[in-house]
Amino acid sequence: MNNRSIALLPKAQKILGQFGENIKFARLRRKLSTEQVAERAGINRTTLWNIERGMPTVTIGAYCQVLFVLGLAEDLLKVASDDELGRRLQDAELIVKKRAPKKK
Repeated sequence: MNNRSIALLPKAQKILGQFGENIKFARLRRKLSTEQVAERAGINRTTLWNIERGMPTVTIGAYCQVLFVLGLAEDLLKVASDDELGRRLQDAELIVKKRAPKKK
């Protein structure tokens, strides 16, 4: 993992921080140590610690591995599955009527 910083908007950082905290609570509810989860996920404890802090420099693959170990990998499929804004934009284009071709 490289240590370069990634500038996130404050709201994005807050969301990522909450995501990391949720992962930590899931680990604690399962009574798993950081060592157990890190070993099973194939990462080191520092990476797990960074995941639980919501660090943006950790790869999404590492996040996914930890979720898999916790039995929560399917939760990633929920991301953007209910894209309300995208559907509204798509529907708005469907409403626009195209003109019929001109007769010659």
